[in-house]
Amino acid sequence: MNDEIVFYREITDIKNLPKEDLPHIVFSGRSNVGKSSVINTLYKKKNLAKTSSTPGKTRALNFYNVNNKYYLVDLPGFGYAKASKTEQEKWKKLISNYFSSCQHIRSVVQIIDSRHEPSVLDLQMFDFVKHYNVTHILLLNKVDKLKQSQMAHAKKMFAAHFTDFVFEENIFFFSAIDGTGSKNLMKIIRELI
Repeated sequence: MNDEIVFYREITDIKNLPKEDLPHIVFSGRSNVGKSSVINTLYKKKNLAKTSSTPGKTRALNFYNVNNKYYLVDLPGFGYAKASKTEQEKWKKLISNYFSSCQHIRSVVQIIDSRHEPSVLDLQMFDFVKHYNVTHILLLNKVDKLKQSQMAHAKKMFAAHFTDFVFEENIFFFSAIDGTGSKNLMKIIRELI
């Protein structure tokens, strides 16, 4: 059964947050990590979240309504070099305000590139989410680009960085190309809501 997901609205000011008492599942990640592709793969919709060859497409909190049961919230990609300092500060403030004032955040799915060590920005985002004490899922994307031996190495590397996380429980390999990990992630999202 496919989920019915529709774009709800773009939010640049938290006073415009939806008033309904629905849980929020938040997606975050660096601007070139393939966040939009992950969302499109997960919900089996080609152009739901706008993908682009230019990273940093998401400039606001993008809210999607899923089955009238929960909101999927797509955060602006962090670390986008071409955005001005002022714009980056605006996003930071928006995200901080959202996390500190919204009671409905059920979980954060943080997307990291499986091919590389977590960046300073990845680790900062990780600590930021930890501070708010919500369920945190790590999605190691682009695993289709790894050979078996590289996957084993990546598994060790991420296990060393995120010692409290357990593979296949709250940390998963994912591929927007072949769908690896999407069933597991959907199962968890459904349990959370």
